[in-house]
Amino acid sequence: MPILNLPLVIAPDPIFRKKAEVVDKVDDEIRGHIHDMFETLYAANGLGLGANMVGLLKQIIVIDLKENGVSQPLAMVNPEILQSSDSMQVYNEASLSFPGISADIKRPDQITVRYLDEPGDEQTLKADGFLATVIQHEMDYLQGRTFLDHLSRTKRDTLMRKYLKSRRAAG
Repeated sequence: MPILNLPLVIAPDPIFRKKAEVVDKVDDEIRGHIHDMFETLYAANGLGLGANMVGLLKQIIVIDLKENGVSQPLAMVNPEILQSSDSMQVYNEASLSFPGISADIKRPDQITVRYLDEPGDEQTLKADGFLATVIQHEMDYLQGRTFLDHLSRTKRDTLMRKYLKSRRAAG
């Protein structure tokens, strides 16, 4: 694996309980973080990253669902959900920062999100289906939450015990 400027943070780590800071301006430093986050995302064969997952407390997410094998990188700075549908959907969610565990999570199936793009321009995106879930999943990290926080305490504790046991076994 290549040496990454922003390697993945693997749970447990206190950064997953911290809120990311709003980005004042999309400048070269932020664009560098976006580039490095995509590099980490691709190296890990992931679909999305919240900045906390690479040790940054900045409101940045990167996503590339590679639909039909086509790369479609999407970077969002200061993403904010303006509207969520009442209708819900369930996807089995996992995280690069919590390797080896996953859970069915229920979320709104359509969202409208406002954000700054890589050049720093304000954009609004209506997302549905899997993309809506991935955006919400990554945005959770920016709020000091993970997908596990959507589970009952019992399910969350069970998954975390399984996760920690597998981490110890892996050495």
